[in-house]
Amino acid sequence: MEKVELVRELREEHELSMLLSLLDLPPSTWYYHTRHSCTYEEKYRYLRKPLEQIALDHPEYGYRRTKTELSEMLGRPVNHKVIQRLHRHWDLRVLRGTKHPRPSGIRQAILQAGKLCNLVAGIEHPKPFEVLYTDFTELCYTSGKGYLIPFIDHCSKYCIGWAVGEYGDTDLALVAWDSAVERLQELGIAHQGLIVHHDRGSVFTSYRWTSRLLLDDRVRVSYALGGAKDNPEMESFNSRFKTENRSLLREPGSLEELIEIVNSRMRYYNEERRHSTLGNQAPLTWLRSWFKET
Repeated sequence: MEKVELVRELREEHELSMLLSLLDLPPSTWYYHTRHSCTYEEKYRYLRKPLEQIALDHPEYGYRRTKTELSEMLGRPVNHKVIQRLHRHWDLRVLRGTKHPRPSGIRQAILQAGKLCNLVAGIEHPKPFEVLYTDFTELCYTSGKGYLIPFIDHCSKYCIGWAVGEYGDTDLALVAWDSAVERLQELGIAHQGLIVHHDRGSVFTSYRWTSRLLLDDRVRVSYALGGAKDNPEMESFNSRFKTENRSLLREPGSLEELIEIVNSRMRYYNEERRHSTLGNQAPLTWLRSWFKET
């Protein structure tokens, strides 16, 4: 498996036949592994122990020095992008304590709970407004960049609330959450008890965020433990929203203009844009039908 991964890393720079010959890797083995895809974690599972050991022995090392150390341990080069991604994926920054502060009590609880923190994984068929997804995404425009954070309902795909700002911080997240709560109240739906699913970023593990949602608003907070792959609904929405509105989002000359355009496109998304998983209905149209049936 290590030989296969080495070929994958070096294939862009060298001919496949030469790599297979140098590594004494049969072509049949190579093509078998390329046909049978695996997750990123499975692909680089063999690097976990050496990376953890380096993080423990040299907590001050960033990815550059880790790359040199790991390459010497393995006797071959390793792409620095692989190291950066694995550091994030396995949360190795927690081990590298010299440059990073000790995890907060909330983050430590998440790490100890493990898979139990992903509340969405245990729900086979969520009901409307049972699960909301959220995350930040960066929006680049003519004179700068801003951040969008929407809240998407699992069933209806309705964007229940959102906010755009200069920084992707807790303040912006709470503004978006306030807009979601306000809209839920307008629809006559209680927000208490619903699940808000997101990643383990600093905003979503902060005391301000968790105390507001858990203690004040009585919602259930769920964490994506495997990065983007554990929050596909949100990744899909953000990617699609930016792709479909690429030209419009580049036009604004100020943050205020960007906010106006995002608000307009969000209204279009909710009220007019047809969604294939909703029987080619717009989210609001689907919701109206659901309200009539309930």
